[in-house]
Amino acid sequence: MSLLLKNCKLLSHGLPVIRDIYIKKGIIKRIGRLDIAADTVVNVKENFVIPGVIDSHVHFRGPGSDHKEDWKTGSYAAAKGGVTTVLDMPNVPAVFTLKDLEEKKRKFAKKYSVVNYGFHFGSSAADNTADIRNMEGIASTKIYMNSTTGDLLITDLKLIEKIFRASKRISTHAEHKQVEEAVEIAKKTGKQLYLCHLSLKSEVDFLKKNKTSNIFCEVTPHHLFLTNKDFKKKKGFAFMRPNLKTAKDQKALWDAIDYGLIDTIGTDHAPHAIEEKKAKKYPAGIPGIETLLPLMLDAVNKKKITLQKLIEMTSRNPAAIFGIKNKGLLRVGYDADLTVIDMDLKQRVCNDELFTKCKWSVFDGKILKGWPIMTIVNGNIVFENGHVNNIKAREVTFGTMRHTRCARVGGVLGDA
Repeated sequence: MSLLLKNCKLLSHGLPVIRDIYIKKGIIKRIGRLDIAADTVVNVKENFVIPGVIDSHVHFRGPGSDHKEDWKTGSYAAAKGGVTTVLDMPNVPAVFTLKDLEEKKRKFAKKYSVVNYGFHFGSSAADNTADIRNMEGIASTKIYMNSTTGDLLITDLKLIEKIFRASKRISTHAEHKQVEEAVEIAKKTGKQLYLCHLSLKSEVDFLKKNKTSNIFCEVTPHHLFLTNKDFKKKKGFAFMRPNLKTAKDQKALWDAIDYGLIDTIGTDHAPHAIEEKKAKKYPAGIPGIETLLPLMLDAVNKKKITLQKLIEMTSRNPAAIFGIKNKGLLRVGYDADLTVIDMDLKQRVCNDELFTKCKWSVFDGKILKGWPIMTIVNGNIVFENGHVNNIKAREVTFGTMRHTRCARVGGVLGDA
């Protein structure tokens, strides 16, 4: 099957150009002003086409906590949000063995997901380093150095170092001083470290002086767009870990994006049922995969970030950091994972229109300018006109990191 996208606005050295994109068998074959036959032709009408968003940090819950989210609803929400690849985190239920991963994750993702997928693997306080050494085809080993949903906390620094040494790549839930401990172990072992959801100015200040070429940093949309004042208003619906911080911390995160300290934006999409969030003892975590791109495109329109920088942080960098093969760039020979965005479209975030199973967002009612209007996965139109086409996607392949400082690679997004 072939697909021709006509009149696409692409970024070339930071400047918009109009090109056509020819896709065959899921691969970008040609980019230019094209007069070529295709099975399907779509006029993009000079809307921007960008590489599909890669969300390196999601919790799709199922199987095990399917009342919150499952692989069908989570992937539908991703497609609506312009996300073409997700990397699922281990915590509900815990995944500590290869058998767990095969039975609890891969089976369901393969059956239901309409976006590409991969997995992080869970480390255990009971020491599962033997399994970690034998693991293939995972994004990273996840270490919870701070408490979160589930019972995955590891505080023994000797065991943490052992896990680092057994792993090809490590992701951490680390806060405050734990960030410093993780960085020290990464330097000691030489292993690649992915620091999830930074939230504090003190963490940023430390990393300014101590970040090295094997250390990468993620920030979430909720820490960029919400503060502890929002928690006071919304209570459980604005409760997550790390929790919301001050406006001063928030500014530090935006500043860190400006000078290149932050490498990626991951949602930490962690839905819970409305009833759970209304309870006296509410769980940590909020949904976010449908609002990631609209929030950030609104920020582009408000000149808080450039579109090229956003593409780097949501496509190019995650693909490079985790070595996701053939993803992250809009380039001939790469997989046709693409997102069409209307930078002028104004819409309100509405709980009733969300595809996530939990059916709520902390951003409900917020008007945003700039929305994804079409999502293409492996050359297939998966989302358009508010509808998801139920076309199964596939598991991604991980290799070595493509380059050490991925955000610094210059060049063109969209040139042939």
